[in-house]
Amino acid sequence: MSVTLDIRLKRANKVYHEGESVAGIIVLSCKEAMQHHGISLSMEGLVNLQLSSKSVGVFEAFYNSVKPISLISCNIEVAKAGKIPGGKTEIPFEFPLNAKGNKALYETYHGVFINIQYTLRCDLKRSLLAKDLSRSCEFIVHCQPQKVNLGATPVNFTITPDTLQNIRERSLLPRFFIRGHLDNTTCVVSRPLTGEVVVESSDVAIKSVELQLIRVETCGCAEGYARDATEIQNIQIAEGDVCRGLPIPIYMVFPRLFTCPTLETTNFKVEFEVNVVIVLHDDHLITENFPLKLCRV
Repeated sequence: MSVTLDIRLKRANKVYHEGESVAGIIVLSCKEAMQHHGISLSMEGLVNLQLSSKSVGVFEAFYNSVKPISLISCNIEVAKAGKIPGGKTEIPFEFPLNAKGNKALYETYHGVFINIQYTLRCDLKRSLLAKDLSRSCEFIVHCQPQKVNLGATPVNFTITPDTLQNIRERSLLPRFFIRGHLDNTTCVVSRPLTGEVVVESSDVAIKSVELQLIRVETCGCAEGYARDATEIQNIQIAEGDVCRGLPIPIYMVFPRLFTCPTLETTNFKVEFEVNVVIVLHDDHLITENFPLKLCRV
């Protein structure tokens, strides 16, 4: 017998805040009446932490202590054992979105070593001869607006061979002078990062100008801390040997699930940085790094 099970939320964007109710319907479709042994619905919020392969062995004790952090967990019985009529059946549900005990609900975030995820799971139990059905649905939690000073204080930068760090043979570098600014390094996660970069002079041809968004994830406890930086996205803002003295606009939208307000807890941290990258014609990279503080207002 063909049976389909689905979870549909009332909000099309699936975005909720702490204290609100997560409401929707469970939709069951079957051609004929069907016997079942109960329908349950659970809501769970978890922070999953994992270490990069380079940290295994270095923090062996820590590696074994990285367990998921439960933020929210509740379960309800939607229907007792019985029979579902043929056709389409809709069962409404509603969950209050409140954290467990004294814990806070962190914003949904999909990272490499840190994942903060909220899911609904519906289970339909059937007889021994029929396979149980289950369906999961992720919803998104946004943290409450933060009181942050967003004063527009542009961050100016100048890049020359003399300002570069970690250079062995500085005398072998070509001469160049690049300047620019970011409009703000305290950024609202729902608004773009803006600014401009200007290539004033360069002895060698320029191949590309790029923006690289970086996540810096830190997992830790008493045994030690593992800090890993990985790329979220790379956007090319200019191609080829750009005109000298021409302002190139910086405009980057923060990806919805791969960024969140900057987060710091006792067990983990999620921070962000942006690199302005100039790729020279011989594929040498000139990089200027800026720490960002993301917030939600």
